[in-house]
Amino acid sequence: MASPVKLIVAGLFDSGPGHWQSLWCDADPDCRKVELGEWAQPSRVLWLSRLDRAVAREREPVVLVAHSLGCLAVAWWAAEASRDRLAKVRAALLVAPPDVDRPDTHPLLRPFAPSPSGALPFPAMLVASRDDRYACFESAAALAARWNCTLIDAGARGHLNAESDIGDWPEGRALVDQLVDVNNARPIAAGSASSRAVWADHAAEIKRSASPREP
Repeated sequence: MASPVKLIVAGLFDSGPGHWQSLWCDADPDCRKVELGEWAQPSRVLWLSRLDRAVAREREPVVLVAHSLGCLAVAWWAAEASRDRLAKVRAALLVAPPDVDRPDTHPLLRPFAPSPSGALPFPAMLVASRDDRYACFESAAALAARWNCTLIDAGARGHLNAESDIGDWPEGRALVDQLVDVNNARPIAAGSASSRAVWADHAAEIKRSASPREP
């Protein structure tokens, strides 16, 4: 089975040169950043359209690797995308989604509110930090439950960005590898009841192996 392409979905203001998403793109030819555009004034319609186009362009299956507001873009796209597009997604890693539903949400994040409430149609992990200023851990855990994601507790690592001093974030690479390894064996289409059952059988083991790391 072909190795999936990692589509990198950045958040507000894009990922800078020291961000793990940018470092992954620099080092891994299977990583491609989605050019969402309007990084400083995000439009949900534009971001979803460009993400859909990026998935459509790939011939191989994809793993979506999103950070911050990019996680909301992935979730909204999954709620609206066609079955053909969704079938191309092997899995998703969603890192540090902001809480767009809280009253003091930044105005630039409000186009993505409210956060989608339905379960994602593909296996996913949601990685949350204990001291992320954009979302408390409890709200991230509630989001993971609503989206049917495996919740990964990253410990106290801020917003899991360049300021978190995590470099190219090898723990994140390991999580992607685990997502791909589990789903390589799936004999049926992504999002089906049988594929979700296969993922459920492995999710608890993945969660145990991804123990929190202190900064």
